[in-house]
Amino acid sequence: MERPRRTCAETCLELLSLQIVHYYAGQNQAPLAASTEAIGFRVGRQLAERCTWDRPRLVDQLDVMKFICKEFWIELFQKQVDNLRTNHRGTFVLKDANFRWLSKLSSDLPAPEKADATEQNAGPVANDSMPSRPAANEAAQDYLHLPCAIIRGALTHLGLPCTVSADASALPACDFTINIRAG
Repeated sequence: MERPRRTCAETCLELLSLQIVHYYAGQNQAPLAASTEAIGFRVGRQLAERCTWDRPRLVDQLDVMKFICKEFWIELFQKQVDNLRTNHRGTFVLKDANFRWLSKLSSDLPAPEKADATEQNAGPVANDSMPSRPAANEAAQDYLHLPCAIIRGALTHLGLPCTVSADASALPACDFTINIRAG
């Protein structure tokens, strides 16, 4: 008997992510990273449990990572990871060329070539309402705590305790680096 799939509107998930960052950024007593990490870790564990409840346990590291890149990523981000790399010693890099949760941050940015031309033609009056690329890349780090924690929670549930970090220096592309702890 196949379990019915539950879906959540993609927009709701994106807005939840934005609201979590906004809420915890305004709190003085709770650090943003720790708060979003705790939420994401729990969500990741529960989502991985839901995705794997009817399948045999994955025992090989590479099989677990393939599951994360294909099935889990599709469940969470509606697409597969664009590229998976490994050094075969416990380090994996997942590359997403158009990470959905950062696409809104990058949509308001001028292309690098156009930004230079606009600044040259603008003269003494600059457009301060448009964020710069470095500011957007810095803001992206706040929004990456949640997906990193979701991935970490899922991998922990699948038997791979790890650390997850993200690099979004070329928005909306994002690289997630996963280091599996030796156990």
